[in-house]
Amino acid sequence: MLISSLRFSSAEFPYPARVSTLSKAVVPGPVARHPLTGLSPSEREYLQTGLISLIERPDFPCVGAKSALAQAGLAVETAASITCARDDARIHVRLVRWSAAYRPDDQPFRSLAVVFAGPGDLDEAAFEAALWARLSSLSAIDHALGHTHDPAFSADPSDPDFALSFGGRSYFAVGLHPNASRKARRAAAPTIVFNFHEQFAQLRKAERYERMREVILARDTAFDGTPNPMIARHGEVSEARQYSGRAVSDDWVCPFAPLVAS
Repeated sequence: MLISSLRFSSAEFPYPARVSTLSKAVVPGPVARHPLTGLSPSEREYLQTGLISLIERPDFPCVGAKSALAQAGLAVETAASITCARDDARIHVRLVRWSAAYRPDDQPFRSLAVVFAGPGDLDEAAFEAALWARLSSLSAIDHALGHTHDPAFSADPSDPDFALSFGGRSYFAVGLHPNASRKARRAAAPTIVFNFHEQFAQLRKAERYERMREVILARDTAFDGTPNPMIARHGEVSEARQYSGRAVSDDWVCPFAPLVAS
């Protein structure tokens, strides 16, 4: 289906119609660096605007991400390396605060993205391993601090009802990186986007979920040239299979170790 035939409106799924000035590349410079990440202000801005530039592309498929950006519901954090645990405690604090501040009735589209400075040369298997190492470590921290898993979802990644949980709220994670096979997952730097499951429930309640899903799937097919083979509805198979963006086989085993921080 062609994008032009979808006929959805900005009132249904609002997003910016033009690329903002933030999309211009920022050249990192030798200035004071963040005491935790080691990144300079310009390096952090470079990482943040790289993700924003991707979402602002007119043909970027995810209208949910576009809506979050348009409604000031997208927060972008930066971190050093996706293969290292040095920023995990700080990222977890941000996730817990993000969970506590969420008001689903007032904020239909909210996402927290963490953009890592590297490595930029990970292939799909290596990125998947790094992504699950970070998710495992973040979940271990959440468990150690006494947060309970969202009771509406399972903590078992093999369960069709699995979801991540931080600060008592459930999340669906989306991984992006430079070497992703799917164009919609191909970001300038390794990235994990955390999306509230509750916003999907709110869309279903408003009878907007199916329409939005159809639009995203059609746009993704047009963007990439082929349908995404990993897309599935929640409850059919574990959503963990979709997190990294890599096409995995039926016998794939999720490398999730939430009780061991990495």
